Amino acid sequence: MNTPELCTYMTHGAVMPFCKGCGHSNILKKLNDALVKLNLNPHDVCLVTDIGCIGLADALFDKVHTVHTTHGRSTGFATGIAVADKVLASDKLKTIVLIGDGGSMIGLLHIVNAALMNVDVTVIVANNFLFGMTGGQTSSLTPEHFNTVTSPFGSMNPSLDICQIADASKAGFIARKTATDKDLTDVISEAIDFSGFSIVEVLELCTEHGTKRNDLKGNMLLKMAEEEGHKIGVIKNSPVRPEFSKKYETDVNSHKGEIKPLKYINPKFVHNLKKPNGIIISGSAGERVQSTAAMLAEAALMCGLEVTQKNDNPVTQGSGFSLSEVIISPGEINYTGVASADYVIVVSENGLREIKNQDIFNRINDKTIFIVDDSLTIEKKGLNVISLPLRKYCGGDKAAVGAVDYVIRKFEPFQHNAIKLLLEKRFGEYEKIFKEEYYKL
Repeated sequence: MNTPELCTYMTHGAVMPFCKGCGHSNILKKLNDALVKLNLNPHDVCLVTDIGCIGLADALFDKVHTVHTTHGRSTGFATGIAVADKVLASDKLKTIVLIGDGGSMIGLLHIVNAALMNVDVTVIVANNFLFGMTGGQTSSLTPEHFNTVTSPFGSMNPSLDICQIADASKAGFIARKTATDKDLTDVISEAIDFSGFSIVEVLELCTEHGTKRNDLKGNMLLKMAEEEGHKIGVIKNSPVRPEFSKKYETDVNSHKGEIKPLKYINPKFVHNLKKPNGIIISGSAGERVQSTAAMLAEAALMCGLEVTQKNDNPVTQGSGFSLSEVIISPGEINYTGVASADYVIVVSENGLREIKNQDIFNRINDKTIFIVDDSLTIEKKGLNVISLPLRKYCGGDKAAVGAVDYVIRKFEPFQHNAIKLLLEKRFGEYEKIFKEEYYKL
């Protein structure tokens, strides 16, 4: 046994938050029963939930890992989680997706690719034939002639057979059941235990929208599926394909061509940091703001520091602002994004406008140092501002580079030779990167 037997993986005293008669309650109870049957260590279970009513499951399972995602993307998140565990971590994690019929259509390609990869993820599709949370609209899994708020005279399209799509995507385990089937626990546990991608579509009732608009009872679900030409039961259980991580390991080890070696950053310099430092760099797109932040991060790693980098820019990429937030720390960092900046670097009008838009002035402290190009004016009083001719001496394309180099030279959070080495690798001899006057700043 992996762990002392649990009678439940659910939150103590959990009350199902769904409408009376909603099939979601049965699905989650059967999922819990399946986990109990498998007797998995709760730390080895990750429940990834989608937007929609089924996503309320997060609060109902407090003994396992839970990740609540964006609409339709739950399978994509789960795929990354599962692969990371298999390839880089314990290789024990069972990752389970809870998604509705609406979400499964929004994120259908994530399901297809997870099946093609044969990653060890179980997708449970709670199919009540409509978008329940948003008001009862038609989904791609809505049966033909089924009434919804957007098909009041019945859907004109046949429903998509997600199990058939999974089969075409080489999924190894495929099942379609109803929420009240007596063997649903067994089928879900079999799917979770399967080594590779598995999918279980569970047909159910939405008592708020589905039964009010249709002559529909639970005992009619099987007949509805049959009328759509959809198979019922365990449709496929074929473990012939290797689970993704096994294939990954085999393919990498047997690769005959040249593989570019992974780049490891080994500390070779020292630092003087006693506490985390947050550095915000703000400028214009195309002026090396984010690549400068990356050099800063790499230099810090070369000095044995922990690092995070968070970037922001408009959808247009090549125009407007560019902003990076870098945290360097002697200890572990548990988040990205600078809550209280030690340095704020602003090198263009776009950058100045954006630190105002993002309310950076409320993310500083009384010791925050502003490094600002001398063409800019910060009207806020009481700030520690160092105004430098960065664009004049470094050029617009390297103003952010010069500002970061200046911070390391003058305030020495870590050894300057680290950033100097990277600058020379990128731009050539250090003393010739900027104009002569820069080195006297």
